[in-house]
Amino acid sequence: MADISIPLIGANPPAVSGVPAGAAAAPFKGRDFARVLDAKLEGGLRFSAHAQARLRSREIPLTDADCGRLAEATSQAARKGAREALLLMGDLGFIVSVPSRTVITALDSSRMDGGVVTGIDAAVVVPEA
Repeated sequence: MADISIPLIGANPPAVSGVPAGAAAAPFKGRDFARVLDAKLEGGLRFSAHAQARLRSREIPLTDADCGRLAEATSQAARKGAREALLLMGDLGFIVSVPSRTVITALDSSRMDGGVVTGIDAAVVVPEA
């Protein structure tokens, strides 16, 4: 019978994405990573299913220009190191997960619970178009 050699997992990992086995990728530093992420996403912004439902139920219309303004405000928050931000656009508020560039929920002025919003680490006033 022939000897069968089974390699240990992780003992000699294969090359990934053109990086030779055993080579360490250059580490990203805080804001460098945010810039790379912004470039990869090309300024895009996603809306969670919950946010989409809130927009529909509260009859909050958003134009492409509005989405672009929200994306730029999210980029500004990312450059400052924010993780969860409140974006204020007119009488609307949007809670955004900055690292994932995802709108979590949308609020109109009647839903801002007495003007207090918790669970955020930044607020950005979105300039008018």
